[in-house]
Amino acid sequence: MRTLLTVALLSAGLALAGEDAVELKDAPGRALVEANCVACHSLDYIQMNSPFLDRKGWEGSVNKMIKVMGAPVKEEDARAIVEYLSSAYGK
Repeated sequence: MRTLLTVALLSAGLALAGEDAVELKDAPGRALVEANCVACHSLDYIQMNSPFLDRKGWEGSVNKMIKVMGAPVKEEDARAIVEYLSSAYGK
């Protein structure tokens, strides 16, 4: 059992090796994005989509996450998240 646990822990460490943590731009609303969005996906989703989304696109994406995917985000937080994403990552 101990060997199995050791192998599992080592494998997990190797799986994370070489992966950099995503660092979002520092701006108002960043903490809300980090607190709400990572519950369902990694933060690299934001950077991957930023070349394509303007304010309307980010608004649609956030609304889809809430209404279609079921993300438990408060209405006032959703507005702040859209503001952050569109100002820091909007095209």
